[in-house]
Amino acid sequence: MFETVSIPVWLLAVIGLLAAWAALDRLFMPSVRWFFRRRIRGAIEDARTRLHIDLPDFSLTKRQVLIDRLMYDPQVQAAAAEESRESGAPRDVVMGKVARYAREIVPAFNAYFYFRLGYHIARGISRLFYRVRLGSADDQALRALGPNTTPVFVINHRSNMDYVLVAFLAAERTALSYAVGEWARIWPLQSLIKMLGGFFVRRGSGNPLYRRVLERYVAMASEGGVPQAVFIEGGLSRDGKLREPKVGLLDYILRGFDPDGDRDVAFIPVGINYDRVVEDRSLVMSLDPEAQRRSGLYAVGVVFRFLGRQAWLTLRGRWYRFGYAVVDFGKPTLLRDWLRRRDIDLATIAREARIDHVKILAADLMDEVSRVIPVLPVALVAEVFRRNGGSLAEHEVRARARALMERLDRGGALTYIPRRDRNYAVTVGLRILRLRHFIEERDGRLVPTPENRPLLDYYANSIAHLTAETVAA
Repeated sequence: MFETVSIPVWLLAVIGLLAAWAALDRLFMPSVRWFFRRRIRGAIEDARTRLHIDLPDFSLTKRQVLIDRLMYDPQVQAAAAEESRESGAPRDVVMGKVARYAREIVPAFNAYFYFRLGYHIARGISRLFYRVRLGSADDQALRALGPNTTPVFVINHRSNMDYVLVAFLAAERTALSYAVGEWARIWPLQSLIKMLGGFFVRRGSGNPLYRRVLERYVAMASEGGVPQAVFIEGGLSRDGKLREPKVGLLDYILRGFDPDGDRDVAFIPVGINYDRVVEDRSLVMSLDPEAQRRSGLYAVGVVFRFLGRQAWLTLRGRWYRFGYAVVDFGKPTLLRDWLRRRDIDLATIAREARIDHVKILAADLMDEVSRVIPVLPVALVAEVFRRNGGSLAEHEVRARARALMERLDRGGALTYIPRRDRNYAVTVGLRILRLRHFIEERDGRLVPTPENRPLLDYYANSIAHLTAETVAA
């Protein structure tokens, strides 16, 4: 019984590893899980008491449960059966695709990460680069929506910073779920986005099975009361102007909407604008058909060169933030009221008619978004130069900018005036345009530089829909 037994060293190592794993799994991991569950419960309670945010049960449901619900949704099952018949693939193979799509789409929302870490990261990044301001928000209308209304924030898309900026400014009102393009499916960004409630969308996918899985997830999230953020243009604006609205996600929301049910949907228009868009040069360059197409490696190099230049400017004491970034929240549009006003019965109309109505809804929402896009100093001064072509004395720029502001005010535009000083607003716009070499001084007059004229127009275009009817200064 007490005899010595000899075993190989490799076997002893294996036994030791198995023993360590058992101790870790049975003793240490339960404590770790308890620790994180306690932190998550604390974040949820803090959101409920301090921020008055009640997270929907859907957001707190385990991810695997949501994946299973999505996979075995009757409409998804019907789509899988049809795919199996048409392609001749075994049902198990098709369901494997469904499982892959579901895991790709369903977020892994973590309340602790969202409110304790994500919020502070988003705030830190936003404030590092910009003077962030909340320009306008109808808080009373937002609070009046009630617990049985799913808010859908409909946003224009100026920059990839939009995700960070809106998440930061909306975090004291709600926890948003974003639809994010495939560009972000890289480690570790993919995991971070999922923990923040984001879900990935394959833009322009013609796969009917994938589209049905995505549609059912969007419908489930809407029915579950998950606040969502939709970039209605479907992609970044390349020339600064508003793009035509996309109807895909809106159509998914309408397909799953029950006008006679307990839950309504509120579309909340959100307008974003920046004094400087980080990607502006690459966006404008993409419009040139003769421009050389660069590889992904080149793009990474551009990012590192940009960061290196900013670090060098900081070390020399010559770095400035990129001006103002402003977000405006407009008045909600209730889907049930919108359908009632147009006498639309979703249960009886054909698919073609429904798509036509969705396009009308998208156009109406795009119009609401356009009205709340803030007018910022750089866009204002850029518009003055575009309207007046050649050179201007500085006093002429100031006079024309103030006159344009007055006309915009009369038209109901939301002009952000820093320090409530119109003259200072023009000073900010001129300073940034000079620093970026968009304008230069020649013989005592200010002149747009030819090489940067497309960029000057890019910023003027961000308010082109607001200035279209004003009389040239």
